[in-house]
Amino acid sequence: MLTRVMHRISAVISIILIAPMAPAIAAPNYTFPVKGCEVNYSRSHHDYPASDILAKKGCLFVAPTSGVVDEISPVNEYSWQNNSGEFRGGISVSMIGDDGVRYYGSHFKKIFPEIVKGYRVEVGDRLARVGTSGDAGGLAPHVHFGISWPTKEKIWWVRRGEIYPWKYLDAWRAGKDLSPAKEVFAKLKKVGRVPERSGY
Repeated sequence: MLTRVMHRISAVISIILIAPMAPAIAAPNYTFPVKGCEVNYSRSHHDYPASDILAKKGCLFVAPTSGVVDEISPVNEYSWQNNSGEFRGGISVSMIGDDGVRYYGSHFKKIFPEIVKGYRVEVGDRLARVGTSGDAGGLAPHVHFGISWPTKEKIWWVRRGEIYPWKYLDAWRAGKDLSPAKEVFAKLKKVGRVPERSGY
């Protein structure tokens, strides 16, 4: 009887030692979208919700969460003669997170070649380099960062930002997982998927 009990204890110990251990802390769902550089960012932006993240030219812009690339503008088509809101962001990229939220960055120097529509990215993957394209020419290098819901392509007035990002940027910078999904979809319910253009 004692031998049988000892065999069972030994078997249980073997299973515990062989079984992979679960990580003590889950991987983060969100990260601050500019890596490897000192940054500063605003809590307001012109007359619509967004944040400008100031950083040195060439700093990495990364996926703030995991998801799929949605829209890219790899060429700067902005000029004073081509001043439509569609082109003011210059070189830009947006992605739809696994949380259903769209994340948009613009004024880049370049987008990495692998970043194309439909490309799967994980949180922290590189997307672009900070620059001054679009109507940021002549200004300090920065990323225009907007959070919204998905729409059809070319709906730039939604893509540029529908809620203020600063409290999420604060949380991600501090290593906290704070999702903007609840606020984004509450605003969507209030204004509709394609509200009228307003402001800048």
